[in-house]
Amino acid sequence: MKSQIALKLSTLTCGVRRSNRAFVLALALGAATMVAAPVFAQSTKIGFVSTEKILRDSKPAKAAQAKIEAEFKSRDAQLQTLANNLRAQAQKLDKDAPVLSESERVKRQRQLSDLDSTLQRKRREFQEDFNRRRNEEFSSIVEKADAAIKKIAQTQGYDLIIQDAVTVSPRVDITDQVMKALGG
Repeated sequence: MKSQIALKLSTLTCGVRRSNRAFVLALALGAATMVAAPVFAQSTKIGFVSTEKILRDSKPAKAAQAKIEAEFKSRDAQLQTLANNLRAQAQKLDKDAPVLSESERVKRQRQLSDLDSTLQRKRREFQEDFNRRRNEEFSSIVEKADAAIKKIAQTQGYDLIIQDAVTVSPRVDITDQVMKALGG
């Protein structure tokens, strides 16, 4: 009987120790949370910039686009002339085909095919040159925009500025400020 009482006391003591450990652990976690809470309570200032809007609507972007279009206007006109020439020759071949000899018809078809290949090659070259030139111009705008964003972040105390998000509150959108810093 005495050993049963000792066993019960021993079991009770172990239970108290376990609950004390749990209590001490809960107390420690609570204290750690209270210490860390002020760190999380400090507000983080977040901003958003729409790169697409800057590259579409800013004054430097519009000026760059106009400059590029002016540079490539004559080449575009040449391509249009070449395309119109090809179309006219194809229509003439369709019209004259019934009265042409087989050899003449094959000769004209080959000429049309060569002209079409030349047109396609020139269009590809034009598009590649246009894209390369556009990327050159816009990369300088992006560099200037990045510098403006960094300056705004430093002067206004932003912790994080995000570009291109799925959804954005107008409250954090600083795109107009960046465009203003770029000169429009």
